[in-house]
Amino acid sequence: MKVLLINGSPRKQGNTFLALNEVAKELNRLGIDSEIVSIGTKPVRGCIACAQCAARGEHRCVFDDDLCNEISGKMRECEALIVGSPVYYGQPNGTLMSLIQRMLYSAGDAFSGKPAAGIAVCRRGGATATIQALTLPFQILHMPIVTSQYWNIVYGRMEGEAALDAEGMQTMRSLAQNMAYILRATANEPKPTYETRQAMHFIR
Repeated sequence: MKVLLINGSPRKQGNTFLALNEVAKELNRLGIDSEIVSIGTKPVRGCIACAQCAARGEHRCVFDDDLCNEISGKMRECEALIVGSPVYYGQPNGTLMSLIQRMLYSAGDAFSGKPAAGIAVCRRGGATATIQALTLPFQILHMPIVTSQYWNIVYGRMEGEAALDAEGMQTMRSLAQNMAYILRATANEPKPTYETRQAMHFIR
């Protein structure tokens, strides 16, 4: 079993990485493989609602000039997802949200039904709103949200300070323990058979 962790910070070795790395170390201690992927500093497109991913039936975005399809491909080889983001103005990194929205829309089959979690790393406030924004997309694809002993928050401003947040690091380890438990408990269980979705709006 393997968990994909996405570092939604442009700082590859910053506080968001420290939080994710604490999760990865605990997962590895528990016998679960992991991989941390960083979004880096290169631009990531937002979705333009062209719906060509659905029309072509290829389960990939038609724009292949950024990380979207690469990370979606990695997710096909993983059983769970954890996404970490710094808090910008009480929200996740916009680049990361563009990536999540395009991946889940164009390659939803790679994510559907797999356990997921969001992690927020902040100086002071906005963390719970960030976690909510990160995990809302997962709920559309039947992805069970994995929790911890507290909200998945780590505090730190300057690079490296997250390592000093003892409770935050413990929260990351507890998250990893819960993720490992859920993966093992469901490893041999078939996914539910869902009804055909009845999508509607309120215009008559």
